[in-house]
Amino acid sequence: MATRTFPLADILSVTTGLLLTRRTEKPGKALDEIFEFMTGEKLDWWQTPRAADACTEAFIAQHPFLADLKPAKVSNTPIGKATLVFWLVGAELKHGTTVAVEPLTDWTHQDSSQELVDRIEIVNL
Repeated sequence: MATRTFPLADILSVTTGLLLTRRTEKPGKALDEIFEFMTGEKLDWWQTPRAADACTEAFIAQHPFLADLKPAKVSNTPIGKATLVFWLVGAELKHGTTVAVEPLTDWTHQDSSQELVDRIEIVNL
């Protein structure tokens, strides 16, 4: 099975739910690239939570150390952001700046329109 190497910061953006990528021009593109490689398809934004869950499980199965990489909860202030950068640099020093991952083997394709309809909850007011 083909593997692909991604920056650890991008992988941690998926596993932690925090946008830690250092891609400054289009940080969301980092996640799009990961999800497209892992699932084998281009996803719409509403499909990404399902992909993130599946990818997080796969990343941890392939690299168990990722399960222990949890940043401290910080505020959205300069000090909080600096704390996250410091944590990320420490993780990169310990584990390397890139991670090779294999794509998902059990991803289930869903029609994106139907998946959107399935996600909408109609609330009676």
